[in-house]
Amino acid sequence: MCNSDSPNEFAQKLDNYIDSLPNKKENLIAILHYAQEIYGWLPDNVQWHIAQKLDIPSAKVYGVVSFYSYFTMKPRGEHVVNVCMGTACFVRGAEKLKNELENQLKIKAGETTPDNLFTLETLRCVGACGLAPVMIVDGEVHGKMHEPQEINEVLAKYRPEG
Repeated sequence: MCNSDSPNEFAQKLDNYIDSLPNKKENLIAILHYAQEIYGWLPDNVQWHIAQKLDIPSAKVYGVVSFYSYFTMKPRGEHVVNVCMGTACFVRGAEKLKNELENQLKIKAGETTPDNLFTLETLRCVGACGLAPVMIVDGEVHGKMHEPQEINEVLAKYRPEG
Protein backbone atom coordinates (compact mmCIF):
# COMPACT_ATOMS: atom_id res chain seq x y z
CA MET A 1 0.00 0.00 0.00
CA CYS A 2 1.38 3.38 -0.95
CA ASN A 3 1.08 5.84 1.93
CA SER A 4 1.23 8.88 -0.36
CA ASP A 5 -2.06 7.98 -2.07
CA SER A 6 -5.30 9.49 -0.80
CA PRO A 7 -8.49 7.44 -0.34
CA ASN A 8 -9.82 8.95 -3.58
CA GLU A 9 -6.69 7.84 -5.44
CA PHE A 10 -7.15 4.32 -4.01
CA ALA A 11 -10.75 4.27 -5.22
CA GLN A 12 -9.69 5.50 -8.67
CA LYS A 13 -7.02 2.79 -8.91
CA LEU A 14 -9.57 0.17 -7.91
CA ASP A 15 -12.15 1.48 -10.40
CA ASN A 16 -9.56 1.54 -13.20
CA TYR A 17 -8.60 -2.05 -12.42
CA ILE A 18 -12.22 -3.23 -12.35
CA ASP A 19 -13.00 -1.35 -15.58
CA SER A 20 -10.04 -3.05 -17.30
CA LEU A 21 -11.43 -6.53 -16.71
CA PRO A 22 -13.51 -8.19 -19.45
CA ASN A 23 -15.61 -10.42 -17.13
CA LYS A 24 -15.92 -8.34 -14.01
CA LYS A 25 -18.25 -10.54 -11.95
CA GLU A 26 -16.16 -13.63 -12.63
CA ASN A 27 -13.08 -11.82 -11.30
CA LEU A 28 -14.36 -11.02 -7.81
CA ILE A 29 -11.47 -12.75 -6.04
CA ALA A 30 -8.87 -11.02 -8.23
CA ILE A 31 -10.59 -7.69 -7.57
CA LEU A 32 -10.57 -8.35 -3.82
CA HIS A 33 -6.87 -9.24 -3.95
CA TYR A 34 -6.13 -5.99 -5.77
CA ALA A 35 -8.27 -3.96 -3.39
CA GLN A 36 -6.53 -5.45 -0.37
CA GLU A 37 -3.17 -4.77 -1.99
CA ILE A 38 -3.91 -1.07 -2.37
CA TYR A 39 -5.93 -0.51 0.82
CA GLY A 40 -4.08 -3.01 3.02
CA TRP A 41 -7.41 -4.50 4.15
CA LEU A 42 -11.06 -4.72 3.06
CA PRO A 43 -13.24 -2.41 5.13
CA ASP A 44 -17.04 -2.47 4.72
CA ASN A 45 -17.11 0.61 2.50
CA VAL A 46 -14.63 -0.95 0.03
CA GLN A 47 -16.62 -4.19 -0.07
CA TRP A 48 -19.80 -2.20 -0.69
CA HIS A 49 -18.10 -0.19 -3.45
CA ILE A 50 -16.96 -3.40 -5.18
CA ALA A 51 -20.47 -4.85 -4.95
CA GLN A 52 -21.93 -1.68 -6.50
CA LYS A 53 -19.32 -1.65 -9.26
CA LEU A 54 -20.01 -5.32 -10.11
CA ASP A 55 -23.78 -5.04 -9.64
CA ILE A 56 -23.84 -7.94 -7.18
CA PRO A 57 -25.20 -8.16 -3.62
CA SER A 58 -22.79 -6.86 -0.98
CA ALA A 59 -23.52 -10.07 0.96
CA LYS A 60 -21.81 -12.03 -1.82
CA VAL A 61 -18.68 -9.88 -1.52
CA TYR A 62 -18.75 -10.21 2.27
CA GLY A 63 -19.20 -13.98 1.95
CA VAL A 64 -16.06 -14.31 -0.16
CA VAL A 65 -14.04 -11.99 2.08
CA SER A 66 -15.09 -13.80 5.25
CA PHE A 67 -14.58 -17.29 3.76
CA TYR A 68 -10.98 -16.94 2.57
CA SER A 69 -8.42 -16.51 5.33
CA TYR A 70 -6.16 -14.45 3.03
CA PHE A 71 -8.59 -11.54 3.15
CA THR A 72 -8.81 -9.34 6.21
CA MET A 73 -11.46 -6.94 7.42
CA LYS A 74 -9.10 -5.44 10.00
CA PRO A 75 -6.18 -3.13 9.23
CA ARG A 76 -2.84 -4.90 9.16
CA GLY A 77 0.51 -3.60 10.22
CA GLU A 78 3.10 -2.32 7.80
CA HIS A 79 4.77 -5.74 7.99
CA VAL A 80 2.85 -9.03 8.19
CA VAL A 81 4.59 -11.85 10.04
CA ASN A 82 3.19 -15.31 9.35
CA VAL A 83 4.11 -18.47 11.24
CA CYS A 84 3.60 -21.77 9.45
CA MET A 85 1.66 -24.17 11.66
CA GLY A 86 1.71 -27.07 9.19
CA THR A 87 2.65 -30.52 10.43
CA ALA A 88 6.39 -30.36 9.70
CA CYS A 89 6.73 -26.88 11.21
CA PHE A 90 4.56 -27.80 14.18
CA VAL A 91 6.61 -30.86 15.13
CA ARG A 92 9.83 -28.84 14.71
CA GLY A 93 8.78 -26.04 17.03
CA ALA A 94 6.28 -23.72 15.32
CA GLU A 95 4.34 -23.26 18.56
CA LYS A 96 7.54 -22.16 20.33
CA LEU A 97 8.31 -19.82 17.41
CA LYS A 98 4.81 -18.32 17.57
CA ASN A 99 5.10 -17.87 21.34
CA GLU A 100 8.48 -16.16 20.96
CA LEU A 101 7.10 -13.81 18.32
CA GLU A 102 4.16 -13.00 20.58
CA ASN A 103 6.63 -12.29 23.39
CA GLN A 104 8.93 -10.10 21.28
CA LEU A 105 6.09 -8.21 19.57
CA LYS A 106 3.93 -8.10 22.74
CA ILE A 107 0.82 -9.18 20.81
CA LYS A 108 -1.06 -12.42 20.18
CA ALA A 109 -1.52 -14.11 16.80
CA GLY A 110 -4.20 -12.23 14.87
CA GLU A 111 -3.24 -8.88 16.41
CA THR A 112 -1.32 -5.82 15.28
CA THR A 113 1.26 -3.94 17.33
CA PRO A 114 0.05 -0.60 18.75
CA ASP A 115 2.46 1.27 16.43
CA ASN A 116 0.93 -0.57 13.41
CA LEU A 117 4.36 -1.87 12.44
CA PHE A 118 3.69 -5.63 12.70
CA THR A 119 0.71 -7.97 12.37
CA LEU A 120 1.22 -11.55 13.53
CA GLU A 121 -0.74 -14.33 11.82
CA THR A 122 -0.57 -18.09 11.44
CA LEU A 123 -0.88 -20.19 8.28
CA ARG A 124 -1.61 -23.87 7.73
CA CYS A 125 1.29 -24.81 5.43
CA VAL A 126 3.60 -22.82 3.19
CA GLY A 127 5.31 -25.78 1.53
CA ALA A 128 8.77 -25.10 2.94
CA CYS A 129 8.83 -28.17 5.16
CA GLY A 130 12.59 -28.67 4.83
CA LEU A 131 13.13 -25.28 6.49
CA ALA A 132 10.80 -25.92 9.43
CA PRO A 133 9.91 -24.08 11.53
CA VAL A 134 9.21 -21.21 9.15
CA MET A 135 8.18 -17.60 9.55
CA ILE A 136 7.39 -15.34 6.62
CA VAL A 137 7.68 -11.58 6.78
CA ASP A 138 6.14 -9.67 3.88
CA GLY A 139 6.50 -12.74 1.68
CA GLU A 140 10.15 -13.41 2.58
CA VAL A 141 10.66 -16.90 4.01
CA HIS A 142 12.88 -17.33 7.08
CA GLY A 143 13.56 -20.96 7.93
CA LYS A 144 14.92 -22.98 10.83
CA MET A 145 13.82 -20.29 13.26
CA HIS A 146 14.65 -21.92 16.60
CA GLU A 147 16.51 -19.31 18.62
CA PRO A 148 15.04 -16.10 20.06
CA GLN A 149 18.10 -14.16 18.87
CA GLU A 150 17.54 -15.30 15.25
CA ILE A 151 13.91 -14.21 15.46
CA ASN A 152 14.95 -10.84 16.90
CA GLU A 153 17.49 -10.33 14.09
CA VAL A 154 14.83 -10.94 11.43
CA LEU A 155 12.38 -8.54 13.09
CA ALA A 156 15.13 -5.91 13.43
CA LYS A 157 15.44 -5.75 9.62
CA TYR A 158 11.86 -4.49 9.45
CA ARG A 159 12.05 -1.95 12.26
CA PRO A 160 12.71 1.70 11.35
CA GLU A 161 16.03 1.71 13.20
CA GLY A 162 16.84 -1.71 11.65
